[in-house]
Amino acid sequence: MSLDYITKAVQQAQQERNIDSHKAKVTAIKPIEVNYDQIRTETVSEQHLHEHRIITGLCDTEQVNSYKMLRTTVLRRLQKNGWNIFGVTSSIAGEGKTRTAINLSISLAMEGNHTVLLVDADLQRPAIHKYFGYAPEKGLNDYLVDNTPVKDTLIHVAVGNLVILPVRKPLQNSSGYLRSPKMATLVEEAKTRYSSRIVVFDLPPLLSTDDVIAFSPLLDSILLVIEDGAVTHEELARSAELLKDTNLLGTVLNKSKEKVMGYGPSYY
Repeated sequence: MSLDYITKAVQQAQQERNIDSHKAKVTAIKPIEVNYDQIRTETVSEQHLHEHRIITGLCDTEQVNSYKMLRTTVLRRLQKNGWNIFGVTSSIAGEGKTRTAINLSISLAMEGNHTVLLVDADLQRPAIHKYFGYAPEKGLNDYLVDNTPVKDTLIHVAVGNLVILPVRKPLQNSSGYLRSPKMATLVEEAKTRYSSRIVVFDLPPLLSTDDVIAFSPLLDSILLVIEDGAVTHEELARSAELLKDTNLLGTVLNKSKEKVMGYGPSYY
């Protein structure tokens, strides 16, 4: 498999469509009032993080350095394009998109110049809180369904400047919630309140639901995670087709057999 296969496929699809890179803005949105001094803090077990391969910020290894390189490249592309909000997805389940989203978010949050909000937008199979080893009392589902204030759903996990918005329990009709006015309000608030904030959404796999397509118009860009050898050319081509109307932040190759940057993510 060519390492830049998916990038070239998406770029070709975008050129054929003559994509307008400017996103439609959400209008007439009432800001969400959030006092970030009142965010609940959770103590995180380093052993639990290591067991789930959440390693950025905990040690200095070749794999951690790979995430630092990923962080630097992502930051450059975000700054170049004036973006601060992106989603992380994959073609199919099991390619490591959630772990990549978490490790990248921690690396960004420890860089010092940014606050990072990591949102679990995989509404049918939420998992971020499991990687950190805690059970949320409130989450994104409570905001979307029961009008719970956003400030009551946020968690600071005492890792750099990282805040998490988890999902407490799975939601059906997930694409309907993701394209809802309430979600648009949340995204616009998260995007515009602080100029130094980066917002990362952990999204479902592209080929499993229509969630990413429903939600992507609200995002600046998408980061696509690919596990080397786990997906077929046909699946990658379908992913490229689905992403052709979306700004591609880049692709991350997991478990590369070519060991481009050692064991860990490689960025294209």
